[in-house]
Amino acid sequence: MTAATHSPLFPQVPAGPDSADAVLEGLDPEQREVATALRGPVCVLAGAGTGKTRAITHRIAYGVRSGILQPASVLAVTFTNRAAGEMRGRLRQLGAQGVQARTFHSAALRQLQYFWPKAVGGSLPRLVDRKIQLVADAAAGLGTRLDRGELRDVTGEIEWCKVTQTIPADYPYAAAKAGREAPRDPTEIAHLYAAYEDLKRDRAVIDFEDVLLLTVAVLQDRQDIAEQVRAQYQHFVVDEYQDVSPLQQRLLDLWLGDREDLCVVGDASQTIYSFTGATPDHLLDFRARHPGATVVKLVRDYRSTPQVVRLANGLLAQAHGRAADHRLELVSQRPSGPEPGYTEYTDEPAEAEGAARRIRELIDAGVPAAEIAVLFRTNSQSETYEQALADAGVPYQLRGAERFFDRPEVRKAGLALRGAARFGGNDSRLDDVVDLPSQVRAVLSGEGGWTIQPPAGSGAVRERWESLTALVNLAQDLAAARPGATLADFVAELDERAAAQHAPTVQGVTLASLHAAKGLEWDAVFLVGVAEGMLPITYARTDEQIEEERRLLYVGVTRARERLHVSWSLSRSPGGRHNRRPSRFLDGLRPGTTPTVGRSAGSVGGVERGIRGVDATAVPRRAQRTPARCRVCGRTLTDAGEMKLMRCEDCPSDMDEGLYERLREWRAVQAANSGQPDFCVFTDRTLMAIAENRPDSPAELSRIPGVLSRKLRSYGAEVLAICAGQELDGEIAVD
Repeated sequence: MTAATHSPLFPQVPAGPDSADAVLEGLDPEQREVATALRGPVCVLAGAGTGKTRAITHRIAYGVRSGILQPASVLAVTFTNRAAGEMRGRLRQLGAQGVQARTFHSAALRQLQYFWPKAVGGSLPRLVDRKIQLVADAAAGLGTRLDRGELRDVTGEIEWCKVTQTIPADYPYAAAKAGREAPRDPTEIAHLYAAYEDLKRDRAVIDFEDVLLLTVAVLQDRQDIAEQVRAQYQHFVVDEYQDVSPLQQRLLDLWLGDREDLCVVGDASQTIYSFTGATPDHLLDFRARHPGATVVKLVRDYRSTPQVVRLANGLLAQAHGRAADHRLELVSQRPSGPEPGYTEYTDEPAEAEGAARRIRELIDAGVPAAEIAVLFRTNSQSETYEQALADAGVPYQLRGAERFFDRPEVRKAGLALRGAARFGGNDSRLDDVVDLPSQVRAVLSGEGGWTIQPPAGSGAVRERWESLTALVNLAQDLAAARPGATLADFVAELDERAAAQHAPTVQGVTLASLHAAKGLEWDAVFLVGVAEGMLPITYARTDEQIEEERRLLYVGVTRARERLHVSWSLSRSPGGRHNRRPSRFLDGLRPGTTPTVGRSAGSVGGVERGIRGVDATAVPRRAQRTPARCRVCGRTLTDAGEMKLMRCEDCPSDMDEGLYERLREWRAVQAANSGQPDFCVFTDRTLMAIAENRPDSPAELSRIPGVLSRKLRSYGAEVLAICAGQELDGEIAVD
């Protein structure tokens, strides 16, 4: 299913290559360039299926084995626990133990837990696993009713605000500027966000994003701690760099300090998470920020056949925008395969039945079910395909639903295996079995009800059987790789995999959204529902949103190794109007359509050497957001309310009370004239900040958080007049 599970699950040669030069064996010329570029900033532009993980793990291993890099001084960061676990496994196999490979959040949390007593005192506040209940409680406190969908969407907006460093009062403007579809009135979301932050503070808890925010604050405030971290980690590798958020980039900058021992890897054409705050700008601007950087382009595609690659290249050839300007032209390294198939159906149930029928034929022809995937745009589409596969007797697993190690049958099996490993000598079921696979089968047969033969049909019973069978197969793989492995070794392997969420392969067809499929691959992929209104999705209206939808389809296409089938339906339900048409992204690519005038070919593979000795200060850089600091004591501010006032809550205030009251009276008139609540003009915090700063020019007023350009144009002259003690004549016009 993935690069990791498609190859051997366990290293066959624990000692790794016998020399540093042996680490480089088997790499193509561009991958070798990555592996040997160990100094200075390095940017790897890696197309889908071009072996980027292989290149960067061999780079780290080569540096360690050659003595240039100390394992403990390297920090490799990526975006999922699974990817970090895979990276650690590959590094062990290459003989580079001791290198830290973590997610941004895992690395930050580790540092925060270690330095919190020294930087703040006491123990770190409790980290909440899921913020959705807190958001629900905050909404209830405001008397706001949110249904399940709205609750999820509002939680997503709060997460976006935090990773883009947007405070509550600025949300309406920031959301409009970013073209976000707010699930509720933006001012209402701003209040929910503020209430959520207040509730966290009252309950003394922090959330996932706070881990990054607080680590940033500690490193900014405490130079001694920042230097201690920089002394520990001297070389950084960042995978999936196109998905870095502004907050993650800010943390990375603090880790680096004024050094440039950084290697980043990414592909702007696979930027599909902008709704979470991810932006490819950091990747695309890397050469501008680091003019001495070496840029290596990986375009040799080892995953997909030439037919699949041709479709992928064709999709991007019609793309527009900044990411498209930096696209890579993939070159397949695999033998020829079948052409992608295209099928039009009358309605969605017919499309699902057609896909299930073809999948049944592939399985009967010998293609493992685990090497087949059905990918769709939204999770709501899965139910139709679940039913169709069940009717066809095809086992399946739903990716993005319940995590493998959280399934009840897997948790129960883990407890049974752990008990057997500890007290197996007293278990009569293990008396006559010696090898590891037999021991696992015996335990699961007794405690979990596992049988050698699968149950008839599908559904929940079949899913439980598939989960336990995955554990049995994992035991067989471990025994083959390590003949002396014990039941205790197997339990330790399960614990490590659970921590990394590195689930074993379940023998079932994968159902997944296109977003959830990122980073995975299968022999056969069915892209379903590829119609206007679904791809691109209806609410994608701006050019940027449309192009991200195109990239999403590109990600789906490049998940296929050999077989790719694209389908769509003319109506949603049987007997419905045939008012749908195939996605515009397929125009000129599927048979029978007119080719679109394409762009020039994308970038080819190769290496671009940086300009050494260039004064970095002479190169224009993208403006970086400076930390908000208290204007009284200088401490870094992370609380939204304090950031608004530009001072700590308990630092002395020099607010002009009379000015504050005049501003409140003026605001009431403005709100009445516009028919809006008072806070839509300016919040109390913003008025307090104005009364404390007493600005006397538009420039000074604009520097106060909450005074955005639109409000400066609408209210700036009147606010400055009030600050100057002038009387206002007549009613104030509303923009």
